[in-house]
Amino acid sequence: MEPNESKLAELVLYVAERLRGDPKGGATKINKVLFSAEFAHMRLHGVPITGVEYQKLEQGPAPRRLLPVRDRLVSEGAVELVRDRYLGYPLDRLVPRRKANLALFGPEELKQVDQAIEALWSKTAAEVSELSHHEMGWQLVSVGETIPYEAAFLASHFKVTESMRQHARRLATQLQR
Repeated sequence: MEPNESKLAELVLYVAERLRGDPKGGATKINKVLFSAEFAHMRLHGVPITGVEYQKLEQGPAPRRLLPVRDRLVSEGAVELVRDRYLGYPLDRLVPRRKANLALFGPEELKQVDQAIEALWSKTAAEVSELSHHEMGWQLVSVGETIPYEAAFLASHFKVTESMRQHARRLATQLQR
């Protein structure tokens, strides 16, 4: 599947709109909803929703091109970035200025997004980050590296070792040739 940044942009708008009523619904939670939905959709249907790359960051996974996509949405006037606070902690909130184009998504894709939103609704940024650290894909790679969608199929009951990471990198290199 080719990465679709336009679809990512519309998904960001959709998630931001759905999180408007969540006092903890900032940028970190948007990242984790996107990741959860994409990888759950991969597990269930064999393909991600947008196909964009997710990278490992210290605070958990995030779309690699999220900041450029978000900045484009801000410059187009589609969203406003509001600096907010929750219980004294800074919170970057995206406030949509237009509706997302949902025609780009199938019902199963939106269902996965809605389920991710529901599952993470009451959680803080720290809590959703901690949950994302249990994902095998996040554990498998180093900070800054791309989390392979295929990691969605890995069982979460084993510990990833450095030798497993090295083996995965060698396999990935071979597959890219």
